[in-house]
Amino acid sequence: MNIALIAHDAQKDRMIELAREHAALLREHRLVATGTTGSRLCAEVGLAVECLRSGPLGGDLQIGARLAEGHIDLVLFLRDPMTAQPHEPDITALLRACDVHDVACATNPASARRLLRSLRSPG
Repeated sequence: MNIALIAHDAQKDRMIELAREHAALLREHRLVATGTTGSRLCAEVGLAVECLRSGPLGGDLQIGARLAEGHIDLVLFLRDPMTAQPHEPDITALLRACDVHDVACATNPASARRLLRSLRSPG
C-alpha cells in the first residue's frame, strides 16, 4: 500500500510514537510524508519515507494530488484541532479528496492505530 503520513507541529511527537509502535508494519509499505514529518520519521524511526514539501508550503496539496490520481491508499493525518492553521484550505481539500476518492483517513492517534491494526488482519 501507499501510505501518506502528515502531522501538525503539535502532533509530530505522537506521529513518531505511532510509527515506532508500528515500524515493522510500516516498513512493508511505501511511505510518503510532508517535509518535516517525513524527515523526522526517517531520522528517528529509520523508515524509508519519500518526503514532499512541508504542509504550509504545499505538501498537503501534493499528497492530495497523488490521492486523486489513485497513488495513495491510506492517509494518517494527525491534526492539531486546537491551533488555527494558515493553510486550512489545503487541509480541507485533502480531507475532501479522501472522502471523494473513498480513501481511509485517520486524523487522530486512536483512529490511526485502528487502521494500522486492520492492515495486519486478513481481508
